[in-house]
Amino acid sequence: MTYLELGQAVRELRLQQKVSQQQMADHLAISRTTLNAFELGRSGDVGLRKVMKMLDYLGSEISLREKSPFPTFEELRDGR
Repeated sequence: MTYLELGQAVRELRLQQKVSQQQMADHLAISRTTLNAFELGRSGDVGLRKVMKMLDYLGSEISLREKSPFPTFEELRDGR
């Protein structure tokens, strides 16, 4: 997953839950501008802790898996 894809995934989760950028930013004590830039893949200053806080707020998490030479179902579905 690229940085841009991660930001887009956070945005999709946020919109599915009908949470505004301002609500989420206020709850996480980050600026709305930072959240917006992250969702658009324009901010390189969002660290892993902030990303994990965003995902936790949205009820998701990052999971690691062993690298495989075979594509995942999601990669096949998305045509990657």
